[in-house]
Amino acid sequence: MHRTTILLPVDLHRQADREAKTLGISLSELIRRRLTGPESAGEPGRPRFFSRQPWTGSGPDDTAANHDRYLYEP
Repeated sequence: MHRTTILLPVDLHRQADREAKTLGISLSELIRRRLTGPESAGEPGRPRFFSRQPWTGSGPDDTAANHDRYLYEP
């Protein structure tokens, strides 16, 4: 495995930590499951941001400022 550091807003960290404790798993395991779970991209084992579809449209004007929201939120 590769160690990675991420920054989370305090409320999101609390929510994720609570969920991990409820499930009896580590926060790291929760994040791995969310990134690779079937609900993440409609494809089991694929992160939500993974897609082989070509881009065919225009994008929002605020992509640079809000890229995390567009990549990771449903």
